[in-house]
Amino acid sequence: MKMNKYEKRSKRSYDKKAENYETTYDGKFTVKFNDMLCEAVEIAENATVVDVGCGNGRLLRKLKEKASFRGCGVDMSEKMIECAKKESPDAEFFVAPCNALPFGDSCADAVIVCAAFHHFPKPDDFAKEAARILKIGGKLYIADVNLCAFFRAIVNPFIKFSPAGDVKIYSPKQIVKLFGGYGFSVVDIKIDGKVQLITLQK
Repeated sequence: MKMNKYEKRSKRSYDKKAENYETTYDGKFTVKFNDMLCEAVEIAENATVVDVGCGNGRLLRKLKEKASFRGCGVDMSEKMIECAKKESPDAEFFVAPCNALPFGDSCADAVIVCAAFHHFPKPDDFAKEAARILKIGGKLYIADVNLCAFFRAIVNPFIKFSPAGDVKIYSPKQIVKLFGGYGFSVVDIKIDGKVQLITLQK
């Protein structure tokens, strides 16, 4: 699948950061996102959990401390996926975009997006894919950057020029409305400073 300009920027940026990701600004910034997800995500034994924008697989490794499950990660960055495979040989990792997930219909119990949703160039396409691969009753967890309306209005016109492939920062209301159009209902919304965590159910 041909990459658009945002995907090309994301891939290039995260390929460069992959080997030293944990010590980069992004690696440190996303720790809070990981912690909030680890607390919120419900995982039954032997469930299938798909992490979209998985990076080096850190979140799946942390979640493995909670339960035994089939972990699958997807990312645009080949270098990140290489690191993830080395660090988490018990999980499955794939290089793929968020709008063409390499999984069958109704196969996942949970889908997670950690600090990556604002990189998605076509969030509607991802919403369709999330709805496709999730089982009925499955949950979608989106942890992303939280900014008030004033700062979103300032940031969003310029964020699309970011070399890291950022596209747009959304409000919780915008996320809930978007996924509501694809059959998702809101379960919970948590706001903690610059982090929002939206839990949705198919």
